Amino acid sequence: MDTEPLAIAVDRSSPVPLYYQVAQQLEKAIGDGRLAPGAKLDNEIALADRLRVSRPTMRRAIQELVEKGLLARRRGLGTQVVHDRLHRELGLTSLYDDLRETGQEPRTRVLVNRLGRAPAHVAEQMRLEPESRVVHLERLRLVGAEPLAVLRNWLPEWLLRPSDHELETHGLYELLRAGGIRLVAARQRMSACRAPAHDARLLGEPRSAPLLTMQRTSYDDSGRVAEFADHAYRPEIYSFEITLVNRY
Repeated sequence: MDTEPLAIAVDRSSPVPLYYQVAQQLEKAIGDGRLAPGAKLDNEIALADRLRVSRPTMRRAIQELVEKGLLARRRGLGTQVVHDRLHRELGLTSLYDDLRETGQEPRTRVLVNRLGRAPAHVAEQMRLEPESRVVHLERLRLVGAEPLAVLRNWLPEWLLRPSDHELETHGLYELLRAGGIRLVAARQRMSACRAPAHDARLLGEPRSAPLLTMQRTSYDDSGRVAEFADHAYRPEIYSFEITLVNRY
């Protein structure tokens, strides 16, 4: 899909900058569904020629919507409308559960599923002896064909040994619940990083692009550490929401 069917016009007599007029009309088309998630825009030169504006004007209009998280420049794919931004309210839930709750169909590609020695930082977070054996999982979470996050989790050896098929068709927390494991608390930290080459390639982002990161240590109802998670998300289509309450 491209922007050809859209009726975009600019008023050169208006004091409103041309780039802003174009950006507003594209944003409206995205908002009312004329440009659906995944739709691909014509290239900047073709759009500029069709609208009879300069290429820098067209580039700035597109950049406005990239910065708002409505468009994404994808290497080898051009400029596309992104999926509806997922706002995740902080709670002890999984990304898989949150996506399903919002009516989206998550897909999972299993990258790593093995039993091995815990790296030093993982053992420390999980309160394990150095080089204790843990289940290491690494997955790419997608919505449709759009990559959303790289998920890395470590579980105690005794806790759960999911198969690739189980991980592809169920969320990790769903599998934990099915195994009788009840998570009751977690310590979580959010930050940002520049995408390393591996994650950038998986997420289709430029190397060193900003990513939203989350590290979580979760505990079961007996007080034992049940998992350590280290996730990286594409920030243009994903955010966390926090509700704050004033205590008098």
